[in-house]
Amino acid sequence: MNPIPNTIQIGSSDLRVAPLGAGAWQWGDRMTWGFGRGYTRSDAEAAFLASVNAGVTLIDTAEIYGNGTSERIVGDCVRISPRPVVVATKFAPLPTRIGRRTVMRALDGSLARLGVSCIDLYQVHWPFPIIPIEMLMDILADAVEMGKVRYIGVSNYSVEQMRRAQAALAKRGLALVSNQVEYSLLHRTPEVDGVWSACRELNVTLIAYSPLAKGLLTGKYKPGQPLPGTRRFMSGMGGHMLERLPPVIQLLTQIGEAHGGKTPAQVALNWLARQPGVLPIPGAKNAKQAESNAGALGWDMTDAESDQLSQVSLEWRV
Repeated sequence: MNPIPNTIQIGSSDLRVAPLGAGAWQWGDRMTWGFGRGYTRSDAEAAFLASVNAGVTLIDTAEIYGNGTSERIVGDCVRISPRPVVVATKFAPLPTRIGRRTVMRALDGSLARLGVSCIDLYQVHWPFPIIPIEMLMDILADAVEMGKVRYIGVSNYSVEQMRRAQAALAKRGLALVSNQVEYSLLHRTPEVDGVWSACRELNVTLIAYSPLAKGLLTGKYKPGQPLPGTRRFMSGMGGHMLERLPPVIQLLTQIGEAHGGKTPAQVALNWLARQPGVLPIPGAKNAKQAESNAGALGWDMTDAESDQLSQVSLEWRV
């Protein structure tokens, strides 16, 4: 059996966090998640407190989530948090940001919205075609030396891009500590494109976003009952996915019942948290969802159950 550890270390950093984080994409995003319609800022704040009270210690946000709203909510919550938390955010590499001055301006904007003097983990949100990786890492290394950033991560980077980032940072005596990519039972690409293997080789933590496949692994959505809002139009989220989903949900339900009535979402998160070097960061719109996410920890499925889930979701290992 491969039990889930009590804490995990993010790469070679001194950041030790719970094996489940909290993603804050929903806290401010109207287009994809409907912020301000089905739930409010107070719901997001309640989700934060429920997460922290359940033992979650890393909160991940980004400057583009809700056009800065998510960072503001996270910053306000951190100031009233009953316990210290690790704050991670992401820099958006936009075409208008082509040099050190604009990158630093973006970083200062995140610092101001979060209300902190230093960001624990600052990540590049996606590969940047305009500024070479080596130049961008050099700018972020300057930010570390200035005391504005503790550790550097990336998001959506390929194996080759990770290696270039790691090599560039090594020249400054630093290390890449994380790569945030989509990973779930319904999106197992990191297992076959080399990213997961490279993360382990380079001592880089794989932070798994959308670990519940944007809600599909909760069991709420079925053929004829599609995802709401723009989620239904995202790649791989259409009706054909819902038609292939029932065997996965049935097995998640079966395993959950064998472990005291765990939900399909909790079982899916538990499967992901068992993978070495992987940190899932599920989102939550309210306290109930946050508490449900935390229920993914504190128990262990068997190796046989884990293998069954790997097998039933094999078609998504592409």
